Amino acid sequence: MSAAKAKKDWLAIISTDISLTEEEIIRIYVEHWDIEVFFKSCKSYLGLVKECRSLSCDVLAAHVSIVFTRYMMLSVTQKRNTDDRTICELFFCLLDELGDITFSQSMRIILDALMDTVMEYFQITEQQLEEFTASFVQRLSKCMQAALEYASVAA
Repeated sequence: MSAAKAKKDWLAIISTDISLTEEEIIRIYVEHWDIEVFFKSCKSYLGLVKECRSLSCDVLAAHVSIVFTRYMMLSVTQKRNTDDRTICELFFCLLDELGDITFSQSMRIILDALMDTVMEYFQITEQQLEEFTASFVQRLSKCMQAALEYASVAA
């Protein structure tokens, strides 16, 4: 067996964390490999390193954003050409992985923060705050009022 052939028959993946199992080390390596490929592509093909020589933090941030956007656009194009799923299907697959906050919950969070700030800033009583809140909610659209009522019941 030649030396070149023997080199290709095995792969060493080394970890400094001896508490990890072999499977965990391989899983982490695979996840990190995607990141390595991403940066290699950005540097080699999309001009991440050579296109911009500015020392301005804002300019560099803008440049990195543009390069990453190029990568995303190329990735979407590649996905369209190789994946039979539609963008909508991919969106819903990704959506399932994310924790979701409802409109009602977000409105309740905003309203609670506003009321806490009003109470602290203007040093008003609980009774005054309740009257203020009721007046504020009455000025909102019916849809927003319903959302806030739903969030109050759910909380």
